[in-house]
Amino acid sequence: MKIDKSLYTKEEYRKLKREKQQRKIAKAHARKLKLNPDAHQINILCLKHGAKYDSSYVNKLFSACKKHCSLDFKFFCATEDPQNLLPGIDVIKLPKSAMSGWWYKPWLFSSELELTGTILYLDLDVVIADNFDRIFSHKPGQWLICRDFTRAMRPQWEKFNSSVMRWEAGDHEFIYTNFISNAMANMRRFHGDQDWIWEQGKHVATYFPDEWIRSWKWEIRRTKNFKPGGTRGNRILEQIESVTPPPECCICVFHGDPNPHRCQDPWVVKNWHELI
Repeated sequence: MKIDKSLYTKEEYRKLKREKQQRKIAKAHARKLKLNPDAHQINILCLKHGAKYDSSYVNKLFSACKKHCSLDFKFFCATEDPQNLLPGIDVIKLPKSAMSGWWYKPWLFSSELELTGTILYLDLDVVIADNFDRIFSHKPGQWLICRDFTRAMRPQWEKFNSSVMRWEAGDHEFIYTNFISNAMANMRRFHGDQDWIWEQGKHVATYFPDEWIRSWKWEIRRTKNFKPGGTRGNRILEQIESVTPPPECCICVFHGDPNPHRCQDPWVVKNWHELI
């Protein structure tokens, strides 16, 4: 049934439209599960491009997922360089294109990946804190994404952080097709993949609970200051802090600086540095 715009405020209408779209996606997901047993497949996907992260980041993420997820899953790495990846990591070859770095993220929504079922995308610089089975069972069939960590300073902030995303394979290919139709112009216009995904999906995607996915730097640590003299991409925190994620948190995100290998907080040493 069509929604009568005249009966609602602009904000109420957008909310109703978004909920209608989510119900449509959930129904489609239910139909897919009945028609295609392979749709039950759980896929965990990461992206490694260029030299920013080496194979150890992929391997540690794979090891952490095996430790903290009790569900059967397949683990995929989309990369142009599969050297030194652990057995059990399936490789998806990145296409040759003008895309680079984070701009490959729209491509992850493409049917070119030839995946079926549920896809959970994780950035390489996340650290798994606890069992994350609930990431898959929460709001089945819907597209879920992390609310951007600017929320730590601005509680009403609504934009996306693409470090953690979950969707059903094939459901949102428009994220890629709209992007690639004029890729160079889109990369000039938008600061990064998160801004593009927000622009395309803000009325379709919904958020994971904030308490499940936390910024290590802004929401778990007490201080955020860097040691003086560091350059962006290589900065380390001024103080080492013996802090731990709250019990409801299952994924810690290391956006910006420092990357996990540059963080010496004891919990990070135990839960990232000491992984295989």
